[in-house]
Amino acid sequence: MTRRGRALLVALAGALSALIPALALFGFTVDDALITARYAHHLALGLGYRFNAAGPVTDGVTPLGWAFVLAPFAAGGPLAALAAAKAMGVAAWTLAAGALALAVDRSSGRPARFAALLLVPASAPLGAWSAAGMETGVVAALGALAVALPALGCALAGAACAGIAAALRPELLPFALVVALAAQAAPRRGGEGEAPRGEGEAARGEAPRGEGEAAPRGEGEAARGEAPRGEGEATPPPGEGEAPPRPERPAWARALAALALAGVPFVVVALTRLAIFGRAGPLAALAKAPDAALGARYALACFLLTGPVALVAPLAWRALPAWPRGLLAAVAVHFLAVAAAGGDWMPLSRLVVPALPAVVLAAAHVASVADARVTAPRIALALAGEIFVMARIGPTAARVGAERLRVVEELRGALAGAEVVAALDIGWLGAATGATLVDLAGVTDPAVAALPGGHTTKRIPGALLDARGVDTLVLLLAEGQALASPWTASRFARGVEQRLARLPGAGEEFAPAAVSGVPHLRYVVLRRTGADSAGAEPR
Repeated sequence: MTRRGRALLVALAGALSALIPALALFGFTVDDALITARYAHHLALGLGYRFNAAGPVTDGVTPLGWAFVLAPFAAGGPLAALAAAKAMGVAAWTLAAGALALAVDRSSGRPARFAALLLVPASAPLGAWSAAGMETGVVAALGALAVALPALGCALAGAACAGIAAALRPELLPFALVVALAAQAAPRRGGEGEAPRGEGEAARGEAPRGEGEAAPRGEGEAARGEAPRGEGEATPPPGEGEAPPRPERPAWARALAALALAGVPFVVVALTRLAIFGRAGPLAALAKAPDAALGARYALACFLLTGPVALVAPLAWRALPAWPRGLLAAVAVHFLAVAAAGGDWMPLSRLVVPALPAVVLAAAHVASVADARVTAPRIALALAGEIFVMARIGPTAARVGAERLRVVEELRGALAGAEVVAALDIGWLGAATGATLVDLAGVTDPAVAALPGGHTTKRIPGALLDARGVDTLVLLLAEGQALASPWTASRFARGVEQRLARLPGAGEEFAPAAVSGVPHLRYVVLRRTGADSAGAEPR
């Protein structure tokens, strides 16, 4: 098999290993995906960068610029933007996984390296989040390219990908900087850091040439696209007709360029936010204050269940070259950054997904230097954590999108005529109604974000509902609970909803209009007394 044919086969295998679980979990999404989709819809209609059509410009999308990417596909509404985002995420991650497989192939000549690729199809987080309709699929693709391109001889291109990823997801900045710096030790085409003699041939399945063994006649010319010289044809003097070699840049200059590519996009986004919104960080950081204890538990669970267990090989670390050691450092730094950020409330380890391709490549390098008798159980242990998540959460995750759409269709009628709706889960509501939405989590509303409490426990005063002219509330019942009579005696899922139900006079001011019939998503629509359809029997 030719070198090009083999590379194509390896890339195809990597792409399929990413595509199959993504298609299996294509139904997964989260409510926040539809928040970005509503911003994109308003951009497509020419209404500007705003969550509410008649509301202010707000910083409700953490990956600044992502809504603009979706806008060309969003004229048909938030659901159209969501569909485009899902397709983009799957396509980007699938292509990047092909490049990641090539990097794994180049990691050494030992067959054990390919065991690391098993972590890709077994990963529910990679499959689900690539198809979720968030920016995560594209960011995971950038994370894969950030580590794959240096291994393929394109260190600066990898640093640029890392920088774009950090611009979209701020918690990725430490990861991006470490990867960009470590990549300077990766093999470079024709330069320092190339694989040891014979390793490249072994990785391609060829026998290494012996010392002093000449290349077959004409092989060098054919590789350069020249016709082999005939017998007796004179060899030109050395250097004649050849371009002078390009001078090698100093190591410090390469490192500085890589750090700039990895860090400048983050700085540009922060300065843009500061100029437009008055804050360098995203609004979500204000709405959800970091919780160190929660972050530590989140990072530990992600470590145990998403594949990094395959990297726990202290004896093998000492035999690793600088580049794979840098990959290990980048993974460790990212998990620490996620812990410091307070973790995440969304399922399936979203915040660590962009670093999982680095885990795969680092695992390939570890397998290349470790004893196979130890590598096999270590990879098996990592796979066990991934398979546990896939089996336990995967089937439920694959149904989330269809269940959200059912809620939209069931409650669209009950929301007809509403002008101002207050709710915690505003994503699906933005697809169900064009009304102004009051975001009780504060993710899109700076005034609510600044209130005491976490994003599900904000202390919303009754005066705020009156000042905003709220005529409809949408609250989520706790799992397994039915709507009580009076409705204020019901048990609701989140603290902010429970507080609203206990506000003085809430039972007299709002009456149930409908309840969704989807298990686990029992939303109650409450209309202000005197508003259209108020007092109607709940469905």
